[in-house]
Amino acid sequence: MGNQGMGGAGRGNQQMTEEERRRARERRQEEQKRRQEAAPTRIGRKKKGKKGIEASSKLPQINPVSKCRLKLLRTERVKDYLLLEEEFIKNQERLKPQEENKEKERLKVDEFRGTPLTVGTLEEIIDDEHAIVTPHVGLEYYVPILSFVDKDQLEPGCSVLLNHRSHAVVGILQDDIDPMVSVMKVEKAPLESYSDIGGLEAQIREIKEAVELPLTNPELYEDLGIKPPKGVILYGEPGTGKTLLAKAVANQTSATFLRVVGSELIKKYLGEGPKLVREIFRIAEEHAPSIVFIDEIDAIGTKRYDSSSGGEKEVQRTMLELLNQLDGFDSRSDVKVIMATNKIESLDPALIRPGRIDRKIEFPLPDEKTKRRIFNIHTGKMSLNEDVSIEEFVMSKDELSGADIKAMCTEAGLIALRERRMKVNMSDFRKSKDKVLYRKKGNIPEGLYI
Repeated sequence: MGNQGMGGAGRGNQQMTEEERRRARERRQEEQKRRQEAAPTRIGRKKKGKKGIEASSKLPQINPVSKCRLKLLRTERVKDYLLLEEEFIKNQERLKPQEENKEKERLKVDEFRGTPLTVGTLEEIIDDEHAIVTPHVGLEYYVPILSFVDKDQLEPGCSVLLNHRSHAVVGILQDDIDPMVSVMKVEKAPLESYSDIGGLEAQIREIKEAVELPLTNPELYEDLGIKPPKGVILYGEPGTGKTLLAKAVANQTSATFLRVVGSELIKKYLGEGPKLVREIFRIAEEHAPSIVFIDEIDAIGTKRYDSSSGGEKEVQRTMLELLNQLDGFDSRSDVKVIMATNKIESLDPALIRPGRIDRKIEFPLPDEKTKRRIFNIHTGKMSLNEDVSIEEFVMSKDELSGADIKAMCTEAGLIALRERRMKVNMSDFRKSKDKVLYRKKGNIPEGLYI
């Protein structure tokens, strides 16, 4: 019996050992899983960083430690850096309140000025703090002048900035040039030259004598004892080269060139059109020698008649101001005027009389010689087939202008491009001529070539 008891105890110990092994194995597996899940995010030894004021105020370590000349120099360098840092901090503390005060003052000034601002004209200065101004809507106001405005630059007629509510003077426009006039000024010369104009030798000679020669060699007219012409007017059928000749003049001369379209001088409010005309001639006088080119002058230069319409009266006032500038008391020897129109019979006789417009240059439809010259200009850079002969179109009796000939050449090139050909043949020119003449004789406006 005793042997049996001992044997049972031995088996129990063996079973407990196996149970412990199983638990130990499970614990090891759990530990491995935890280690895998909590893997280190960085490799290497973690450096202890210094944070806060202690890190910024701690002095750098100076080597060598023993007393020597090198340690003295490095210590003095650290001392100089600390002195600079101390001075910088003091300056920041001293200047910061001043910057805040300036910012508050700027905000107050902006509040006084208000946004948006109105542009007006100073009519009269009453005293140091009050003036009479005229906004561009036409009424006059007695308004105060704010204290931050430089009163030394104020003078009657200058452009000023007005508050949009109280119309008080809050600033001065330094640039007195009207933005409309600055847009009219031709900064970049056109690419067209006299060689791009087919024929018109007589017209080119006349415009050179009337416009270019008085600006380049005025002494020739003084020696002869005559006054140079004030301006010329170019008239003729549409598409005969009037605007093209003006572009060539702008290309050849070094004078200031102002290009104006007649419709731009028609304004909505009373007096705006005459004021713009005065501004144009004032800028032309300041930038002399200069040329003023007014295209489509018939928009404002038609014959005067009695009308009850306020718009028609304003257009006539604009023309009267133009007459005044052309034939005023001021001498304008360095300012030449070129006008262009295709309806000279509708213009007022006072506008085109001698003394204002001294030279009238007619642009007729091109003759055979001129047609040949225009065709050679436009076909000079085209890839033509051997069967192309422009004499057929030159000798035809069709009334073709220079613009029609240019449209024919362009249309012939488009037809060849549509058929995937790199050369233009004679049939393309015939088709393009039929299209151009059909649209010219029909009710379809010129320029619509499809």
